[in-house]
Amino acid sequence: MGHFADSLTFSGRKVVAAWASLPFPAFCGSSLPDTLSAHQDVPWKLLSSGKEQKVSCCFAQSVVLRGICKERPSSSPGQQPPTPLHACDTPEQVLQQYLHTQFPGAFSTAHLLQQPCDTRPPFPQFFSPLLTRQGFLQDKALGHSSAGPNRAVQSIPVLAALQASPVLHTLLSGLCHDLRARNVRRWSSFFTAGVEQDDFQEALEELKTLSQCYETGFGADESEDEVDSD
Repeated sequence: MGHFADSLTFSGRKVVAAWASLPFPAFCGSSLPDTLSAHQDVPWKLLSSGKEQKVSCCFAQSVVLRGICKERPSSSPGQQPPTPLHACDTPEQVLQQYLHTQFPGAFSTAHLLQQPCDTRPPFPQFFSPLLTRQGFLQDKALGHSSAGPNRAVQSIPVLAALQASPVLHTLLSGLCHDLRARNVRRWSSFFTAGVEQDDFQEALEELKTLSQCYETGFGADESEDEVDSD
């Protein structure tokens, strides 16, 4: 995982954030272009520690989508594709085009896997009643008579990503802020373990420098002033 993260980091960056959509919200029978076109914003959630926020840009990312039908939608000869995604030749190109639209200028790799994520028992069944046994959305929830072990969701489509993005500036600068607010001199066991005060301060400066590598200019000055004030 460390080597994989290194392939997505450059310009002094060393950390990536994890995102996932579990399950990926797709309706049964929808093509990949139809499914992605329905989401103007990437439908994933931040898994890494930090405040949830919308991501509108990133520096580099690797995205994997599994369990979505890879067949192209049927169309009549000469018919104009409804979206640029529908004009792509392969499912991989569809996902790549979607990522370029969402994050223009970012380095992106996209991978599609046919096999969904297995969620048969003893996988915890915390899924919405709007999901089919294959993890796809349906317009109407199943009735109570259909509940029970036989109605367990057996698999789900999943989208997952590792991303070097400005979100990490907030996360790292917040960590630096919290550490500066602590009076570590009162924790004798902390330095008994072999940590020197000078080493601790040096590590804080390195953390601050690392957080600055994820700045984009927007909102960076305010965050940095908060860290420096402590």
